[in-house]
Amino acid sequence: MSNYIKGLFHGLGTLLTGMKVTGREFFTPKVTEQYPENRATLKMYDRFCGTLTMPHDAEGRNRCIACGLCQMACPNGTIRLVTETVADPETGKPKRCLVRYEYDLGSCMFCHLCVNACPHDAIRFSTEFEHAVYTREKLVKVLNKQ
Repeated sequence: MSNYIKGLFHGLGTLLTGMKVTGREFFTPKVTEQYPENRATLKMYDRFCGTLTMPHDAEGRNRCIACGLCQMACPNGTIRLVTETVADPETGKPKRCLVRYEYDLGSCMFCHLCVNACPHDAIRFSTEFEHAVYTREKLVKVLNKQ
């Protein structure tokens, strides 16, 4: 009988703890964004991962050296690099050049591992978040073309 009463009081204590948390959250101000109506004033945070981008300079060059570390770091196989080996005109040594950098936004889980693996900061996540399309083929982006 004493175990039953101890269990009853323990259950009642945990119920009151949960109700205290629920009651506190009930009276805090809400942070819900009314998305379509406030699209012009919506502020995205810097840490938000929206779309993977490859920044280009004024001459249209990117910083990617086609090392493939981002492709190896991606757990879903979202990134696919197509490279070719050409002779460097200055040194004459073979050098890998980036031909195509494909990114499948539909299978990306936004883990940020590819950005962390890049030794030259050639890729980063932007704050763009509107990705609604009718076909999945439109979610495959080529990033090295400007």
